[in-house]
Amino acid sequence: METYALLLASTLNAGTVLALAALGLLINEKAGIVNLGAEGMMLCAAIAGFATVVHTGSDTLGFLAGMAAGATLAAIFGWLVIWLNTNPYATGLALSLFGVGFSAFVGVGYVQAKLPERLSWSIPGLADIPWLGPALFQHHPLVYLAMALTIGLAWAFERSRTGLVLRAVGESPESAHALGYPVRRIRLAAVVAGGALCGLSGAYISVIYTPLWVEGMIAGKGWIALALTTFATWRPARVLFGAYLFGGVTMLQFHLQAMGIEVPSQFLSMLPYVATIVVLALISRNPRWLRVNMPASIGKPFTPGS
Repeated sequence: METYALLLASTLNAGTVLALAALGLLINEKAGIVNLGAEGMMLCAAIAGFATVVHTGSDTLGFLAGMAAGATLAAIFGWLVIWLNTNPYATGLALSLFGVGFSAFVGVGYVQAKLPERLSWSIPGLADIPWLGPALFQHHPLVYLAMALTIGLAWAFERSRTGLVLRAVGESPESAHALGYPVRRIRLAAVVAGGALCGLSGAYISVIYTPLWVEGMIAGKGWIALALTTFATWRPARVLFGAYLFGGVTMLQFHLQAMGIEVPSQFLSMLPYVATIVVLALISRNPRWLRVNMPASIGKPFTPGS
């Protein structure tokens, strides 16, 4: 039972990394913008957050630095794509490649750096419950923030004026513009918000999830987060479920190795990516279902007056 509790706890922890980034990318795509630069934004945010905590000792400042790094890169991406009408896919890939190289360059001096001693987090009273306590109630607050954010976004997209306007911009920017909404500014705000969440995810990895800095430490999580939006058919609750599913697959490899199961480590390491490909292949078999749920103007540029 202790092993299962540990597996569930590590699944929630790993899933939080994917959930935060995927929810940010979901905001982008609801507004009609596809950002393939998540990997690069997360890497830059990871080194920004880690370096900030090394020098200040404050996790909060580290998270804010990561969010600022992600939001800044996203703003540059948004300016290029939304105002200059550059190709969003090529621009996103360029951003991802830039983030990989820039984070490696900046992080050279932090490879051996160590963070201050970490606090242990738990919910008083609930953390002492046998099995459930270690599994569910001894996590960092960002784990619960990801759950709350999912609920908040699900409500906002269906009930709030801001969420409905955002969806309208993603479905038909021409109609939203005709009604007087500043489509390009709304899209830029969505891109920046999404970048901030990707940045928070990157900082969470280097500060809490694996409290260290190593070049390329995001290791494809940005791409998995991007795939999660399609897997979830652009619905927040499904994004969270998918994040935990892929998080569980990621952590299963370590538990199988600890249990002494004779499976090549290389095969276990590729499990999350194989699962991503399989899921996307299964979803793609029903393109009509995807079209029904996909924002109608996703990936399509908009220029007022054109």
